[in-house]
Amino acid sequence: MTVDPLPPLPPLPEAMRAGLPAEVQAYLSALEGHLATLAARLAALEARRGKDSRSSSRPPSSDPPWKGRPPEPPSGRRQGGQPGHAGASRVVLEPERVDAVQEHWPARCPDCQAELPRAAAAAVVREQVWELPAARATVTEHRLQAVRCPGCQRLVRAARPADGGVGRSGPRLAALVGLLHGRYRLSARELAALVREVWEAPLGLGTVVGLWEQVGAALAPAQAEVQAVVAAAPQVNADETRWRQRGAKRWLWAATLPAASLFRVAASRAAAELEPLLGADFGGIVGSDRYRAYDTLPVERRQVCWAHLKRDLAGYSLYGGAVGAWGRAALAVEHAVFATWHRFHRGELDRVTLQQEAVPLQAALRALLEQGQLLGAPRGFCRELLRLWPALWTFLAVDGVEPTNNAAERALRPAVLWRKGCFGTQSEPGDRFAERLLTVAMTCRQQGRALWDFLTDTLTAHQTGQPVPSLFAAPA
Repeated sequence: MTVDPLPPLPPLPEAMRAGLPAEVQAYLSALEGHLATLAARLAALEARRGKDSRSSSRPPSSDPPWKGRPPEPPSGRRQGGQPGHAGASRVVLEPERVDAVQEHWPARCPDCQAELPRAAAAAVVREQVWELPAARATVTEHRLQAVRCPGCQRLVRAARPADGGVGRSGPRLAALVGLLHGRYRLSARELAALVREVWEAPLGLGTVVGLWEQVGAALAPAQAEVQAVVAAAPQVNADETRWRQRGAKRWLWAATLPAASLFRVAASRAAAELEPLLGADFGGIVGSDRYRAYDTLPVERRQVCWAHLKRDLAGYSLYGGAVGAWGRAALAVEHAVFATWHRFHRGELDRVTLQQEAVPLQAALRALLEQGQLLGAPRGFCRELLRLWPALWTFLAVDGVEPTNNAAERALRPAVLWRKGCFGTQSEPGDRFAERLLTVAMTCRQQGRALWDFLTDTLTAHQTGQPVPSLFAAPA
């Protein structure tokens, strides 16, 4: 929404002003100053009222119903798959993967009623029906016998086998609890109800919490493995979001690579939390927003997010007068930068041409930032971008660096949904489970691995004292 500026006050001739008493002149000057202040405040309030998730850092859920995205103009095409679309259907499994086969033969011809001999079979159509197996959990009773030693009369009891599970649960049940809570965000009560109804396993709330804490302990080596990969990476994207531990404020930090993501629950949002996240010796490039914690990194080793920049400029474009015109001019430069980048991403430009086409865009943006320092609302914003100027353009020179921080923001979305649905965690072991399960779940997703299989294998190894599987080795 663009607000029309207020009409300017008619000028008061200097001769007329000079003929007024000094007290009246002072009074008029004060009124003019008040009007200018109120006009600027009104413009800021009108711009703030017009902001939404596309022109500020507000989440889309904060947009009111009437702020929905404008509908796309009709394309003239019919709904559904278009001509040439490959389509998608259920995969027909290979015969060795089929558990049971039922042969169905026609008995008579529907036209002449003649019997149909099977020797005259011509073709077969394979139709596969998927069904879940009986889901009742199996129960193994371990009877630990005791025998009294005939020599010293000591009562000796048999030890429980290493593969007998922990407490009342085996590794698959513990993995299921971790999967349902950490990946599919079921609360402890809903999880216990589901396991009781579907698998007939009566787990109490304390048992459920204890099981996902066991999952967190078993995933400690996987967390350390991803931490080492992040510390040695040439480039990462980082972001952070609010978290809760028993109602107290915490922060969830994320660092993501193309093949792995690391999460860490921390007590604060301070810059000191970057070292535990990235490692003390991290020397790569960090893609992030413009939050002050990242200012501890050298500006040459940063890439600030252009998507955040776009939202800020969209907010300024909502102002009236000179600020709104400035915001719209800067948005046009931002649009040209992204258009050039997308051409490079599609392979239409090589890197040298990308850098050459960016030169006039850099000059235009810098001129606008210099101009914006003379305006009211965007003054601090322009100074900040000029201070971070090299970090705006790292993506032009370094392979693998994107102009946005979308990778880290996408990685945090499941955690945000978890926080909203389950209100964070209740303890330090709960924090460890949350950060480690998020790390493993996102890393498995990025690598196309089965999270359920990895959790089961890790818990089996953990309970039997065997080496846990690696996230970066091909699954057996």
